[in-house]
Amino acid sequence: MALLPSGLFFAALGWASAPLRVNNTQQRNGAHAASWRLCQPRLRAAVASPLQRIKKNCMPNPPTTPDLSSPLSLGRQLSARVLAILLLTLAVGLGAIAITLHLSWQLEGAGAAINAAGSLRMRTYHMALTLEHYAAAPDPGRIRSLRDERAQFDRTLTLLRDGDPARPLYLPDDPSVRLQFKQIEADYQHWVTRWLDPAIAGQALSDPVAARADLDRFVNRVNMLVMSIEQLNSQRTMWLRMSQMFLIALAIAGAVTQIYLMFLLIFRPLSRLRDGIARMAEQDFTVRLPVETRDEFGEVQESFNHMADRLAAAYGSLEKRVAEKTAELHGQNRELSLLYDVVAFVTRPQTSHALCRGVLERLVTWFDASAGSVRVIDPLQDTAWLISSIGLPDGLRDAERCRHPQECHCGAARYGQPVSVHMRYSALLPQLPCAEAGFAQVYALPVVAGESSLGHITLHFAQSRPMAEREKQLLASVGQHLGIALENVRLAARERELAVSEERNLMAQGLHDSIAQGLNFLNLQVQMLDDSLKRGALDEAHDAVPLLRAGITESYDDVRELLLNFRTRLQAGDLPGTLRTVIDKFRQQTGIAITLTLSGQGRPLLADAQLQLLFILQEALSNVRKHANASKVEVLLHNDTPLRLMIKDNGGGFDPARMAERAERHVGLSIMQERAERLGAQLQLDNDHGVTVTLTLPAVAADDAPSLSRQEYPHG
Repeated sequence: MALLPSGLFFAALGWASAPLRVNNTQQRNGAHAASWRLCQPRLRAAVASPLQRIKKNCMPNPPTTPDLSSPLSLGRQLSARVLAILLLTLAVGLGAIAITLHLSWQLEGAGAAINAAGSLRMRTYHMALTLEHYAAAPDPGRIRSLRDERAQFDRTLTLLRDGDPARPLYLPDDPSVRLQFKQIEADYQHWVTRWLDPAIAGQALSDPVAARADLDRFVNRVNMLVMSIEQLNSQRTMWLRMSQMFLIALAIAGAVTQIYLMFLLIFRPLSRLRDGIARMAEQDFTVRLPVETRDEFGEVQESFNHMADRLAAAYGSLEKRVAEKTAELHGQNRELSLLYDVVAFVTRPQTSHALCRGVLERLVTWFDASAGSVRVIDPLQDTAWLISSIGLPDGLRDAERCRHPQECHCGAARYGQPVSVHMRYSALLPQLPCAEAGFAQVYALPVVAGESSLGHITLHFAQSRPMAEREKQLLASVGQHLGIALENVRLAARERELAVSEERNLMAQGLHDSIAQGLNFLNLQVQMLDDSLKRGALDEAHDAVPLLRAGITESYDDVRELLLNFRTRLQAGDLPGTLRTVIDKFRQQTGIAITLTLSGQGRPLLADAQLQLLFILQEALSNVRKHANASKVEVLLHNDTPLRLMIKDNGGGFDPARMAERAERHVGLSIMQERAERLGAQLQLDNDHGVTVTLTLPAVAADDAPSLSRQEYPHG
């Protein structure tokens, strides 16, 4: 019975070890490297066509990527195998323990049966002694004692016959023991019927010697039963010890077997995987792991081998790919260097010719072109005029055909797309000017600014040169930067033209307000002087001479003031210093006492705003000199938000009605108003004990000039 679980256990051990057997196909996969090394000498000696056939026969099939997405079947899972081994070991152990418990239970029941059988002997002798005493001296008390002892004896026999699982107590299930127990019951019934029942009924003991003989024979039966039970207990004790020894052996064998299986299923694959990773880290890409199982470790080993194949292939071509990538990066760096050089060059202030010349030199050098040119399109005449060229023959540079975009292949670049023209010699057809000049290829790229096409750059090559897509993008970027730079030059020239026009307008207004009116006055005085001389009115002539002298002096002062105003410039954003210079000149010219007060900690003005503010101050002081008849002038500049400039004199003021009448003809006020509008400021005139001109600027633009600190600069 105990051998059955042991057999099942070792059968399970054989089932668990079965997947560890290496099949022939996996052995061949593990020997691929060796077979390839054996095939190499033959492959080197083979020619081209046999080479493919030999490779097909000798080269192992390329490893396929293991499919890890689908789950393994239950029989191939390592966890299922380990769980099955553990469950089988547990079942065998529980079976052995159950057998041991059964044996110990039988031993305990048999021991209790021996005690009960032994008590039969004691009760038999006690009943025999009571019976002899009763025979010698009949006593009703002894009759009751015999009845009680008989009842106890009957209960003991019933207990031995039926057993008691609760104690436990039962006779061994052995035929000889059961036979002996039946004989004991028969002898007991015989002894009770012959000797005990008559005594209990009141009869005297007829033959005490025969009763003693029957009693001894019954006790011998009981002794034989006890000895038989003891012999069976001895055998069962031996079986119990053997089962315990078997449990010890089973525990040792199970532990050794589990350790061995764990080594085969887990520890050895992990050790091989670790060694393979270590060799892989040392760049040994020839390492391969044997695939001995089809479980999770088998899939990991297949994946490792596939990874090793991929790494070996990648490492073999790594040097080539690094060289290709290095060359690509070198080319990109050269392109970025050219683009950076072009951008840095076109951002410098220079003429259009210098811009085109510099960009063309860089392109011709970078692309190793034989010649190059830059042409700008005149939209009015639809003509492409040559701005700059390098290496072009005189005939090609001045060719009339190249001036008209519709007649030249390069002219197609004006539509925003690069053009590449390959020259082909033909004795029957007329040749293009570029072909006659000896060029094999011409590449034209557009020069654009936004959506506008300004012209094109043409590169001429003596040999055909294919343009890579990256180089085309580079040329397109250069054309865009050159177009933006040319457009900026045009806009800057236009801005300067507008600025000069505005200043000329203001200058004309200033001349009209000052010198023109003075010359008109002198013209009237000369006419009056001429009329007086014709009439001989010498007194009137003498009166006109001082007026002429005063008019000439005033016109001279006006001219000098205008010249000084035009020459006034800010030096490094020094507005306070420039204001002091203007006030000093005013005091020297007029002798009028004037003070300058500066206050506020606001942000500095932009240079253009400072210049307009200075012109307004000069115009206001010019009006004071001409019209105010003042003895004192105060100038206050409060640099805060809002900024406020105030020019106040103590002159006679002006007549509002007359001022309103002359408003359209008073050019000085118009000039100040126009300059204030440029600043986005408000100009206000107050006529109270003199004239106060107030300029208010709500927002001040920041500049890198120093802010004004509160100070007072007295004059006079």
